[in-house]
Amino acid sequence: MILDSTIAAVVTGGASGLGAATVRALAEKGVKVAIFDLNAEKGEALAAEIGGTYCPVNVADEDSVIAGFAKARAAHGQERILVNCAGIATAIKTVGKDRETGAIKEYPLDSFQKVIEINLIGTFRCIAKAAAGMVQADPLDEGERGVIINTASAAAEDGQVGQAAYSASKAGIVGMTLPIARDLMDSGIRINTILPGIFETPLMLALPEKAREVLNAQVPFPKRMGRPAEYAKLALCMIENSYFNGEDVRLDGAIRMPPK
Repeated sequence: MILDSTIAAVVTGGASGLGAATVRALAEKGVKVAIFDLNAEKGEALAAEIGGTYCPVNVADEDSVIAGFAKARAAHGQERILVNCAGIATAIKTVGKDRETGAIKEYPLDSFQKVIEINLIGTFRCIAKAAAGMVQADPLDEGERGVIINTASAAAEDGQVGQAAYSASKAGIVGMTLPIARDLMDSGIRINTILPGIFETPLMLALPEKAREVLNAQVPFPKRMGRPAEYAKLALCMIENSYFNGEDVRLDGAIRMPPK
C-alpha cells in the first residue's frame, strides 16, 4: 500500500508508547490518523500535534468501539489501516499465597477475564469492525482494500512467571492471525502481527535504573530495550509491502525470556 494523504488509519492505544510512535510514523507519511485511547489528555495532545482525530475508545466496550469508528470515519473517511496497540499487562501466579495469612490463593478469574477481554477480544472486535468497513471500499493497486497490524508479545511464546493471562491473550492474537488472513483473502485485506520484546514503553521506563540495566543485559544484541520508533518502522514495512500477509514476527533483539 502506498501511504499518502488519501489514506486513513486507526491506531488503538495510540496516545502513548508503541501506538504513539506508529501514529507519528503514519502521519509523517501524510496519512490521516485517528487515535483510539482512554487517555483524553494525551490523545487530544497527540491529535493536535499531527493534525489527526482523537476518539475516546475502550476496546473492551462494543458501543465505545462503534462510536470511535463512526467518529474516525466522519473525520477522515473509511480507514484503510488498523493498528492494534491497546492492551494491558498483569502479573499474578496461577496459585500463590497471601502474604499476611499464608493462605493459598488462586488466580482471580475476573482479573484473567479482563486481560482476555481487552487484549484478545478487544483486538478482534476492532479487526471485525475495521474489516467490515474495508470490504466495502474501492480496491487499490492489486485489489488491496486494507491492512491490519496487531500487537502480540514475545510472551506469546515464552511467557514468564505470573503471565498466564497475558501470555494467553497474546498467544491468541498470534493464533488468529493466519485464519483471519485466510478469511479476508478474497476481500483484499492483509493482516500481520508483531511480537515485541522489551521496549521503552511508559511501563518499562518507570522501572528503577538497575532493573532496566538487568533487562538490557538479557538482550543478545543490541543490549538495550527496543525503541517505539523501531516498532513503528516494522509496522510501516508490513503496511507498505503488499506481499507481507498472515505473518507473526518477533521484534526483540533475539531475546528469549527466562522464567522470571
